[in-house]
Amino acid sequence: MPGRISAYLVAEIRPQVSGIIQKRLFNEGSDVKEGDVLYEIDPATYQAEYDNTMASLAKAEANLPPIRLKVERYKGLVPLKAVSQQDCDEAVASLKQAEADIEYWKAAAESARINLAHTHIKAPITGRIGKSNVTVGALATAHQGSAFATIQQLDPIYVDATQSSANLLRLKQKIAAGRIKGTGPNQVRVKLLLEEGTHYPLEGTLKFSDVTVNTSTGSFILRMVFPNPKHILLPGMYVRAIVQEGVIDRGILAPQEGVSRDSKGNPVALIVDGSDKVEQRVLRIDRAVGNKWLITEGLKPGDRLIVEGIQKVRPGASVKVIPLDAGRKEGLGAEKTAQPPAKKN
Repeated sequence: MPGRISAYLVAEIRPQVSGIIQKRLFNEGSDVKEGDVLYEIDPATYQAEYDNTMASLAKAEANLPPIRLKVERYKGLVPLKAVSQQDCDEAVASLKQAEADIEYWKAAAESARINLAHTHIKAPITGRIGKSNVTVGALATAHQGSAFATIQQLDPIYVDATQSSANLLRLKQKIAAGRIKGTGPNQVRVKLLLEEGTHYPLEGTLKFSDVTVNTSTGSFILRMVFPNPKHILLPGMYVRAIVQEGVIDRGILAPQEGVSRDSKGNPVALIVDGSDKVEQRVLRIDRAVGNKWLITEGLKPGDRLIVEGIQKVRPGASVKVIPLDAGRKEGLGAEKTAQPPAKKN
């Protein structure tokens, strides 16, 4: 099946605060680890804001003890009628206001601390980083649309292949009929053919199949996961995935040169019966497997298929059969070669 490589994880690096970029701390195209600092934004403004909120928090905390002591004294004097109930209530309200101020400045200090930390832009995942789209001295805008750079995790890596929904239905019908023995989810093996036709040395596993069929193509996505320790597979690369969906225990493969078409376009083959006479059979073909056809109807085990000399014989004619190995030794290059019997003088 045709497929495309896609990264296992993708993270686009964007600033969360605004400011001037002071440093870039990575090499383009290198591997980075989660938590590595990639860019530094000028922190002066955010440092000052953090210091200001911390000072305001300290001021609010300093106002709290005398107000709390005042409330405690008033609560003891109210029963003695030394202070009015209103004065005590006002003191309690002042205490709650002071406590609320402390919580407010704690939240403001935490927000300022987060903004200050965001001046160091860190890698959210481990992977390979691409080219940088900004340079030192550029202005960064918080949550801007364009990314500074992109990190992609390449080991493991995804392969997304397309499968026809019609093929899936045919497969399920054959499994239900017992013609194909299905492989369970834990038994699915996946191999890859690279762009130049070579086999990828490591096997992958089938992750899942999509539940939605594309209405324009009539296909759905099969996602596979492959180990990629040497980074041979790169995102966007075209590959062909070989997925074992089922096993035909007694499948028949016929050489393609032994199958032709009749006037109606039906696949036909010439067979030599037990009395060495030619018989024509109409076949039903499932698919091509290498240079052979997978035959579902028309042939049975033991049939002798004519693959060379077809133009010399007709159905009902008596022929002399030369097996494949003997034909190769004689230079005929055929699996079964049929020839009319020699005429007697």
